[in-house]
Amino acid sequence: MAADSNTNLRITIESKPPNSRLEELNIKWAGPPGKYHVKYEAEEICYLLKGKVKVYPRPRESSSSSEFVEFGAGDLVIFPEGLSCTWEVFIAVEKYYKFEPPCSSSSSP
Repeated sequence: MAADSNTNLRITIESKPPNSRLEELNIKWAGPPGKYHVKYEAEEICYLLKGKVKVYPRPRESSSSSEFVEFGAGDLVIFPEGLSCTWEVFIAVEKYYKFEPPCSSSSSP
């Protein structure tokens, strides 16, 4: 697994998570193959029902642009707040997800 050069911005993958982890995910999204640029304003937890994806964290000066994380159907993935990345979807995705509230105590704009 590769991750963003900032150790606080790691993408976490759990294969075959228990049902207790999945019960809290209540929003569904589906997307066709293609590239999607994403900036996470809050932590996202998602479970892929279908699909195959490579996620490329945006490179920083000290990291390689070839770093990526690959996951697919059956994986639970956690994207940290503040991460910027590109999703490269190879097989159409269907996922359930939710956003966690920001960790900071400051109010959002």
